[in-house]
Amino acid sequence: MAVRWRGRWGRRERGTRARAEGRRHDGHRRHDGHRWYGERPRAYAHAVRRRVHEGELGPAPALLALAVTWIVFQSLNENFLSPRNLSVLSVEIVGTGMVAVGVVFVLLIGEIDLSVGSLAGLSGALFAALNVNHGMPEGLAVLVAVLCGAAAGALHGFVFTKIGVPAFVVTLAGLLAWNGLMLYLLGPESSISFSDDGLVAELTSRSFGAAGVTYGLAALGTAAYLLLCHRDRRRRSAAGMPYRAVGGIWVRAALLAVVSFATVYVLSRFEGLPLALLIFLGVIVASDLLLRRTVYGRQVLALGSGVEAARRSGVDVARVRISVFLVSGTLAAVGGLFVASRLTSATQVPGSGMLLINAIAAAVIGGTSLFGGRGSTWSALLGVLIIQSIASGMALLGVQPAVQFMITGGVLLVAVVFDSLARRAAESRGRA
Repeated sequence: MAVRWRGRWGRRERGTRARAEGRRHDGHRRHDGHRWYGERPRAYAHAVRRRVHEGELGPAPALLALAVTWIVFQSLNENFLSPRNLSVLSVEIVGTGMVAVGVVFVLLIGEIDLSVGSLAGLSGALFAALNVNHGMPEGLAVLVAVLCGAAAGALHGFVFTKIGVPAFVVTLAGLLAWNGLMLYLLGPESSISFSDDGLVAELTSRSFGAAGVTYGLAALGTAAYLLLCHRDRRRRSAAGMPYRAVGGIWVRAALLAVVSFATVYVLSRFEGLPLALLIFLGVIVASDLLLRRTVYGRQVLALGSGVEAARRSGVDVARVRISVFLVSGTLAAVGGLFVASRLTSATQVPGSGMLLINAIAAAVIGGTSLFGGRGSTWSALLGVLIIQSIASGMALLGVQPAVQFMITGGVLLVAVVFDSLARRAAESRGRA
């Protein structure tokens, strides 16, 4: 009996140890003092419930709004999701999207930049005036236009930071001043046309149709994402920090591959993969890595969460503030060149106010907080896709632009309400 009792106890002991070992793979247990996350569906469900309860919905509302928009317009007009319309849509979002990415940087520190529309118009006008009226080579004219946008943005940041003038007032003055300079450069005819086969014109007219190039780029992007995630996992593991499970990484990479290859397939059925879209995605990826993977990016997010706390932690507040306005001005100038490229002329359309409204609306609708400290450059892509999809769908249905403005305004209001509710939820838990 004693032997059998010890045997049963031994089996129980071994079973207890086995269960303890098994806990290493449980998303709700601890392993070496740190949590594994994403190992079980239950862990995912718990994380989703927590994020909903705390108002941290991320890009989910924007993705849902985009899906609803596409479903509604496709049901009303079967040409909405056609390769031709989607190809045109992918190019039309770039100009406004570039400006919106710069706006995201300013919103992340809790400020606003009202000058981006005028700077975009000034960039196109300056390029056309230098190239057409004064014979400057296109490459040099582009460089001068972008540098002027960067200088204007840095000036706004300097006046705001060093002199203490509110950003709203500084950039409002910039809106008026740069718009006036744009009109002066355009002259009495209010437009300057340039070559439709030059460097700037090809930004929105060139596409890649070769299957090896387009599908190769999709595969390269997916592979780069996969390698980056595995590298991040190894670094977090070595530092003793929570890290994502291998299965979760592969699921995300698979979803990215599906989206990438489906996009390439659809766009290749018309003219191919647009150069403008590739440049836009490259800017988004680079700026996202800058914000999430560098010390500077963490300083920007920290400044948006609290100026005094960021200062006490060693952040150079003045430098960061000036830099984000510089980034905003630079990307506004780049966006203005893409708008001019689409029209093959520099006009006063970008400075009319609609580009400014759409850029700010895109950043907010995509999920960037108006209160600072929360957001991503990917929100610019989601937001501008929603806005431009509404415009494209309305155009296909022959609806008046007035209705488009009302719908866009309603979507923007819903996005701001979500943002306010999320901030209240964070404040109630002491996390704002």
